[in-house]
Amino acid sequence: MTGLDRNSVRRTAVLAGAALIVGLLPLASAGTAAAADPDPVPVDRFEGEVPFASQPAEGLFTWGGDADDPPELTLAERSDAPEGTKVLAGDYDISGYGGFTHDYAADRPGHDWSAHKGIRFWWDGQDNGKKTAFEIKDGGANGEASELWTTSFTDDFTGWKQIEIPFGDFTYRTDYQPVGGIDQVLGLTQMWGYAVTLPVGAPGHFAMDDVELYGKADQSLRASVSTDAAVYPVKEGGTASVKVSVATTGSAPIDEPVTVAYESAGGTAESGKDYTPVKGEITFPAGTESGASRTVRVPTLRDRTAEAAETVPLKLAVTGAKAPAETPQVVIDAHGLPYLDAKLPVKKRVADLLSRMSLAEKAGQMTQAERGAIGAGGDIAAYDLGSLLSGGGSTPTPNTPAAWAKMIDGYQLRAQATRFQIPLIYGVDAVHGHNNLAGATVMPHNIGIGATRDPALAERTGAVTAAEVRATGVPWDFAPCLCVTRDERWGRSYESFGEDPALVESMETVVQGLQGDRSGKDLKDDDRVLATAKHFVGDGGTAYGSSTTGSYTVDQGVTKVSRQELEAVHLAPFQEAVDRGVGTVMPSYSSLDLGDGQGPVKMHARGDMINGVLKDRMGFDGFVISDWNAIDQLPGDYAAHVRTSVNAGVDMMMVPYGYKEFSATLIDEAKAGRVTDRRIDDAVARILAQKFRLGLFEKPYADTGGASAIGSTAHRAVARQAAAESQVLLKNAGSVLPLKKSQKVYVAGSNADDIGNQTGGWTITWQGSSGNITPGTTILQGMRKAGGDVTYSKDASASTDGYDVGVVVVGETPYAEGVGDVGNGNDLELTAADKAAVDKVCAAMKCAVLIVSGRPQLIGDRLGDVDALVASWLPGTEGDGVADVLYGRRAFTGQLPVTWPKSESQLPINVGDTSYDPQFPYGWGLTTLTNVPGGGAASLRALALVAAAAERAGADTVARTAVTKARLLVQQKIGTAVTAASAKPFADADHLLLTGHYADAVAKLTQAYRAG
Repeated sequence: MTGLDRNSVRRTAVLAGAALIVGLLPLASAGTAAAADPDPVPVDRFEGEVPFASQPAEGLFTWGGDADDPPELTLAERSDAPEGTKVLAGDYDISGYGGFTHDYAADRPGHDWSAHKGIRFWWDGQDNGKKTAFEIKDGGANGEASELWTTSFTDDFTGWKQIEIPFGDFTYRTDYQPVGGIDQVLGLTQMWGYAVTLPVGAPGHFAMDDVELYGKADQSLRASVSTDAAVYPVKEGGTASVKVSVATTGSAPIDEPVTVAYESAGGTAESGKDYTPVKGEITFPAGTESGASRTVRVPTLRDRTAEAAETVPLKLAVTGAKAPAETPQVVIDAHGLPYLDAKLPVKKRVADLLSRMSLAEKAGQMTQAERGAIGAGGDIAAYDLGSLLSGGGSTPTPNTPAAWAKMIDGYQLRAQATRFQIPLIYGVDAVHGHNNLAGATVMPHNIGIGATRDPALAERTGAVTAAEVRATGVPWDFAPCLCVTRDERWGRSYESFGEDPALVESMETVVQGLQGDRSGKDLKDDDRVLATAKHFVGDGGTAYGSSTTGSYTVDQGVTKVSRQELEAVHLAPFQEAVDRGVGTVMPSYSSLDLGDGQGPVKMHARGDMINGVLKDRMGFDGFVISDWNAIDQLPGDYAAHVRTSVNAGVDMMMVPYGYKEFSATLIDEAKAGRVTDRRIDDAVARILAQKFRLGLFEKPYADTGGASAIGSTAHRAVARQAAAESQVLLKNAGSVLPLKKSQKVYVAGSNADDIGNQTGGWTITWQGSSGNITPGTTILQGMRKAGGDVTYSKDASASTDGYDVGVVVVGETPYAEGVGDVGNGNDLELTAADKAAVDKVCAAMKCAVLIVSGRPQLIGDRLGDVDALVASWLPGTEGDGVADVLYGRRAFTGQLPVTWPKSESQLPINVGDTSYDPQFPYGWGLTTLTNVPGGGAASLRALALVAAAAERAGADTVARTAVTKARLLVQQKIGTAVTAASAKPFADADHLLLTGHYADAVAKLTQAYRAG
């Protein structure tokens, strides 16, 4: 007899014995039991009633960290099945993570599990000693946008065993980011299914059957007592009011009385001296409505002594319901200490506060955690955390300005429970507007801003971003990126203003847009944020194939340059940022190899660059923040990571989920003398100075007065102008553009009507996504709003007969960072569908092709068939701006911020290269202005005289105008017949223009004219 047969017989015997016992029980007892426990409710019987399918339909589906990790599932016939005839069975061999999910249908309401005690299922034990995680999905929009609540069981048995898990055993999963916290309360009234995470490290087999809800929920599971806050700051002598409430899942009245005994005890405040002790009991009688509350008041006493904050815990003992997860604390505010005096200079405030802090408190200030890692926020005070961030896509639910402000205010409240009530500084990657927030104004990515060649407009885009970010309670922006992109195979190319350091420097007006005055005096205003110059230094110069991060090819690789090239190309923009008063700097993930025998050294370890160049030589007085978990890429053990990066000059460490380990390790390294007190004091002083400048000690909570302007018409008008000015007209044979409203226009292409593709990566989520992800206007919608007679066929399958002109909008789909590297599943070619659309439309009529992308796309093989070609970059949410130039409301004025190559083999190719033969040179950009100058060589000679005279007189505006006229004249002659002889001097001229060498710029343009 096999083992399975024995298990089957054993289970049959057990069930028969149970039936016999039930049969012998008195009928009254059986009736009582039935009344007490509702019948089990099936979730999954695995008889085929739930298909293998995924959202939005109900179904079972697998998932995993890579292609090999998802398990193989089958509905297997088993003679020993605990229920029915089939079980869910599968094989797995998981190296990262993997498992399966049962999601309910997303287009129907969630299920109510609140009447039951828990969930149970049969598991076929293999006695392997491994833990299997079991999760349930609560709240949110659907099973893939919900909270995850998790527990686990150990496979330490053989054969079938029923695993029962009371709902009270589940804990909230704080590391799950697709949606993040909704309310972090297991409500059980809107449930979306379950998930099983299988063990890793060795091949295995599993079988499962009969998932069901069981038992009757006792009141302590469905009723809970809570307080309206966890922390109650109060001025000395004031009275704290603690509201105690009772609530039930489903909002039903309570069945039994709930009592709450309270007592003020413990803490750092002294009873009778700092506060009047309180003690008593609250009773909520049976029948009390859900949500009812009572108030406990804790009076504090005035002693007129300057002192740090003191805590008064209010201990609660609850009967008949679940008690609060933590003890609420009344906090008597710090008062009378010099650092609290806003009239004192920042330097004196910093010195006073620093002198009072312990090593642990200093380590906390140097620590930044991800909001998704800290749950309800108790660790903010427990670890004296100095900062939190939202990584890409880490947002509150709902993702609204009010929810952002409420979330961040809740975190700031937690910081008030610390001894010195040092406020948090909260940071986000608002790299092209407040791009994590649905409904925010999303600007063109930096590469498009570089194409505008408009520093004043760049500053305005920064100002709009700052106003929208600060209105949600966020005072710190991890922007701008000052990388100089030298190889468009890099997945972060669109984060750069361009390939010329002079262009990047000219766009750094955005720092003033974000921060205001260079002195920092505006940082406390409700429409300014602290800016971050990133990524220091050389991340735009990493060599193709040098990355060792996963499957990346360029990103986080090695920048191998001479010191001269480092200074001229990569460091220059950071000096400009320091001169503009930028508040923080973020080092790069990449490595730097200066050919000095050290080989590649990670930037987070380069004390010669961070301490030596940035802080000492450049005079940077802000603080340095690491990139996400970047210290983990350093050599050695974790202690080496910490001391190396801190000693190199990194002041605050972005350790999203490792904040406890970092803080503890830093303290140990300091106690051991491997990180000096002086280095720690320098780091903390820099951090505190920016918090004082931001006015966070006086106003830690969100000022939402500007929230009504988020996504407003006025803000979108700035983004619309930026989108229009970013459009670069590369070719315009026969003056196809601008379009006329009288023309019948055939629109096609994958990016014509897709706001997600149009906004690119770093939009709502880290990687961005296609589709209708945030409010805005697509290019197609903008064309229709402009009054055009437009017909749309995405794949150009509709008839092309009877149209005057075609507009084909093609390009890339969203990506971010190294995920977008060429060679990492990406190239610079149009997709087959886009090529087909271009071919069909351009063969049938005059056509304009718009390329929506984060970098140049290879179009040379089709250039002869295309009448007009536009580099649209990633224009953001305002497709109206693209329509403005298409229909002539604004003229095309954009210029290439990077060289447009003929082939991928040419890369890297940049202005200033000895060999330079591109499809279109850096700085190229035709115009639809009617006053393009004529006159040929004679006009160029006259413009050369004007430029030279204006340069001598310091009349920059006059000189730039002369160079621009000369550029347009040269482009008009060259047309599409760009040669190496004309391209090189043309590109060099734009660099000379940006560096103020106006006469030389016209001389180069004259050279290009003659070559053309």
